[in-house]
Amino acid sequence: MKSIEEIFEAFKDKTVLVVGDVMIDHYMRGKASKISKEAPVPVVTLEKQEKRLGGAANVAMNIRALGATPILCSVVGDDPDGEEFERLLEYENMPNKGIIRSQNRVTTTKLRITSDLQHLIRVDREDVHPLIDLDQKSLLHHIKNLLDECDLVIFEDYDKGTINPEVIEETIRLAKENNIPIAVDPKRRNFTKYQGVSLFKVNVADLKDGLDIEFNALEETELANAASQLKANVAADNYFITLSKNGLFYDSGTESGKLDAHQRKIVEVLGAGDTVISVSGLCLTLGLPLEFTAELANIAGGIVCEMPGAVPIDKELLYKEAKENPILKKYL
Repeated sequence: MKSIEEIFEAFKDKTVLVVGDVMIDHYMRGKASKISKEAPVPVVTLEKQEKRLGGAANVAMNIRALGATPILCSVVGDDPDGEEFERLLEYENMPNKGIIRSQNRVTTTKLRITSDLQHLIRVDREDVHPLIDLDQKSLLHHIKNLLDECDLVIFEDYDKGTINPEVIEETIRLAKENNIPIAVDPKRRNFTKYQGVSLFKVNVADLKDGLDIEFNALEETELANAASQLKANVAADNYFITLSKNGLFYDSGTESGKLDAHQRKIVEVLGAGDTVISVSGLCLTLGLPLEFTAELANIAGGIVCEMPGAVPIDKELLYKEAKENPILKKYL
């Protein structure tokens, strides 16, 4: 690739299968101006509410925002929220051919109530038990049939039960048979099950939780030791450890480094990991250098932190920052 323009243009030719836990993010925003007489809690005067595609569906939104084509593969409930989820998909012009409606689950919904961007409470409605056999077979059937259309698989695991060891193992096997790269954003339950993937992206909190370790990510030696433990437990071609406001660490076994975060007016870090895995996954499909991939993802993750709630990347903002970035310029 000779320019950022060429890279972004090449994204348009890619189709991505996003496998994982989907949800509805429901936001209620207002102002808390007094304390209730009924209980010592704030009274919020509602000013705005909205529902967005969340979880793995936010990854799909990021993929689409970058110009590529996402196909979501997941299980939702056969309930009113499941209908709402499919309505949101339709509204966003995204296909529902990988979505399974199950009578054995509820559709995950997260209600967040805020006042002037300050979170007051979150209410979750969800099932986190593993899929029953019938739903698992349906999910794997969809994955197998949809893989032929795809250039990349992203596992977006929120520990809600859609993904289990059997789904992971069979999907990885099928993807490898078709030479399709695999990127993973894991959680504790299946943390070490993603063996042999192309990119294993994890944040510091999930790394500590997944391996039951403690370390100071700001200490270079401790971070390197944690990365070594990760590599000893999970076989992957490449590893990203996102460090929130402290940047991103990358490692391929033969190449490693730490990238600083860019100065931002942070509003909320919600959804930044979804953006990082989306950008880095698409870069995988183009065979871009690891440091380039890490820095582009690092920039994108920072940009979405300047927005309230989980939102997909603004491609134009990313383009403007990317074309002036000195690290990226080294490779163009």
